[in-house]
Amino acid sequence: MAATTAQPMGSLPSGLGICTTAPDIFYLPELVFGGLVWILVASTHVNPPNPLGWVMFVSVFCFVMTFLWMIIFAAGGHKNSSGWAAADFAYHGLAAFFYLSAGVDLAYITFLKKPAGDFRIYQIDIAAVVFAYVATLLYFIHTILSSIRWKNF
Repeated sequence: MAATTAQPMGSLPSGLGICTTAPDIFYLPELVFGGLVWILVASTHVNPPNPLGWVMFVSVFCFVMTFLWMIIFAAGGHKNSSGWAAADFAYHGLAAFFYLSAGVDLAYITFLKKPAGDFRIYQIDIAAVVFAYVATLLYFIHTILSSIRWKNF
C-alpha cells in the first residue's frame, strides 16, 4: 500500500505538492485558459481598442502573475506563513473579478460585431469569450478553496 503524504494543517504546499493539493491544482488550467484568451484576442483585429485593451491587460497580467505565483509556491518561497495564504486568496479573488469584467467586455464587443465580415474572426472572438468565462470560473473556484485554506490556517 502506498503511503500518502497529506499536508499538515496550517502549512502551504511546495514543490510538486502544488500539483496535488486542492486549490493549487488549478494553476495549470488557469495558465492554459488565460493563455488561450490572450492568444485569441491578440489574433483578431482589435476594434474598439479600449475594451479589448482591458481584456489583453487582464489576460497578460493574470498569466504572468499566476506563473510567478506558481513558481514561488513550487520553489517553497512562501515559508508557510499565514500571510501567503491570505495573499493567495486575495490574488485569486482579484483575478476572478478581473476576468469576469474582461469576459463581459469581450462578450459585449463580440455581440456588437455580429458576423458581418469575416466569420472566422467572429468564431475566434466567441472562443475567446468562452475561454474567458472558463478562466473566470477556475479563478473563482481557486479563490473559494484558498479562502477555506486561509480560514483553516
